[in-house]
Amino acid sequence: MKIMRRLYDWVLSWSDSPYGSWALFAIAFAESSFFPIPPDVLLVALAVGAHKKAFRFALICTAGSVLGGMLGYLIGWQFMALIGDRIVALFGFADKFVRVEQLYNTWDAWVVFIAGFTPIPYKVFTIAAGLFTINFPIFVLASALGRAGRFCLVAGLIYLFGPTIKAFIDRYFNLVVTAFTVLLIGGFVLIAHVM
Repeated sequence: MKIMRRLYDWVLSWSDSPYGSWALFAIAFAESSFFPIPPDVLLVALAVGAHKKAFRFALICTAGSVLGGMLGYLIGWQFMALIGDRIVALFGFADKFVRVEQLYNTWDAWVVFIAGFTPIPYKVFTIAAGLFTINFPIFVLASALGRAGRFCLVAGLIYLFGPTIKAFIDRYFNLVVTAFTVLLIGGFVLIAHVM
């Protein structure tokens, strides 16, 4: 846990740097395939420091994350035995991988969208998408929509409420995102049954 805390503090330290936007892009890129700390930490810090630029930071974060997701896809598709298995084992996701395969077989790109939007470890799903050879353009589109939705939600809250929302995001973000995802999926299921 000390290593994770040091990584968390290191990520947060970039908010005081003139290279904060570049760091946000790089961390979002890395987190989508192998880095353990989500970019939301730095996104919140940067957006609170300059809440008028919150959506700009969200777009930077989205771009880095989607490109990093493409790297994760490549790892799963071409280098699973060499690199992917080690990344999955490092984070203790080996037992979840079988479940992820079942989800992909049932829901395909929806899994990528939901993983991109929710607090679920996105890197597992990017690597699995490559391993199970999900349609690449659909993977990219689902990643872009899911990640943009997540990061723009954070940016929107900070833009609307300013620094006062930081404590709420820190405490309840996972719950809010999970509730929103359940409502979103419920809406799609309802539409499918009505039509």
